[in-house]
Amino acid sequence: MLATAGVLIGVFAQFIVIQQHFLAGIPWIFPYGITVGALTVLYILVLYYLITSKNMLPYIVILLSFMLWVLYLTGLIETAIQLFGPSNSVNSNCQTYVLGRAQTGRTLNTLAYLEQASICEQWYAVFAFWIIGVIFLSWIIIIAFTVANNKSSDFDE
Repeated sequence: MLATAGVLIGVFAQFIVIQQHFLAGIPWIFPYGITVGALTVLYILVLYYLITSKNMLPYIVILLSFMLWVLYLTGLIETAIQLFGPSNSVNSNCQTYVLGRAQTGRTLNTLAYLEQASICEQWYAVFAFWIIGVIFLSWIIIIAFTVANNKSSDFDE
């Protein structure tokens, strides 16, 4: 989850810098992704504190994990719309203008191609890490429910 948080913070921060250089508007998903990444780091620190203080209660884990799960699912849906949407999607633009037109040599065109290809790959990476976050948090919720539903008699056998 730390890797997921790092990718979200790093990629969306870079996207904001790129948008600012183009003097373009910043879509809401960019600061949202940074915020979710920061909340994920905070979530991990809270879990670490609860583990070390031996106060980890499954219902606290369920509540925190579910809140993050909703945030991750929202990010996943919006990224999917931006990436694979019906018209003018990032994926269609990448396929049309970037990935089908590889450049080589020591030219400004090659540098521009590499930067554009990097942006396309970062979109794919962010989409994958939203999925990883949703799956991981689902797993945490299931495990926490399992722990919460076990009775002490199950452990006395």
